[in-house]
Amino acid sequence: MGVTAVAAAVFGPRPSNTRAWVITWLLAALSSFVFGALTIFWKARRKGTSIFTLPGRKFMLSLFPPLFAGGILSYALFDAGLTRLLPGLWLLLYGVGVISAGAYSVRVVPVMGLCFILAGMGAVFLPTAWGNMVMAAGFGGLHILFGLIIARRYGG
Repeated sequence: MGVTAVAAAVFGPRPSNTRAWVITWLLAALSSFVFGALTIFWKARRKGTSIFTLPGRKFMLSLFPPLFAGGILSYALFDAGLTRLLPGLWLLLYGVGVISAGAYSVRVVPVMGLCFILAGMGAVFLPTAWGNMVMAAGFGGLHILFGLIIARRYGG
């Protein structure tokens, strides 16, 4: 998931090309979602369990409301010409979802969510031109860092 964000930041358009920039990041989010869902499915299958167990359902039900709210607010901000706020919004609401969902996961997941919230707080005050860098550091760097921690300490 983190590699997708880094690739979108490096190869995608600059935030000044608003429409293309938003489309690029929405496609990156969608591909990351698909990759993450497949990874969870494969891990559950390898362990002989279902992703639809009670903790799995609680995880999904805790993660999706902030992501849905982010989608609605993203459209409103885009429509109002306030795309400068999108990186902060996305990082903040993703962090909220990760903290909520992390209550049904290993201990480090809520810590990861807190880091996303902190990154989002900073992103709200940064200039538009920093959009790709902020997204690469947040969605790219934090996913890679915590992915390595989770893989090392918890087996993936």
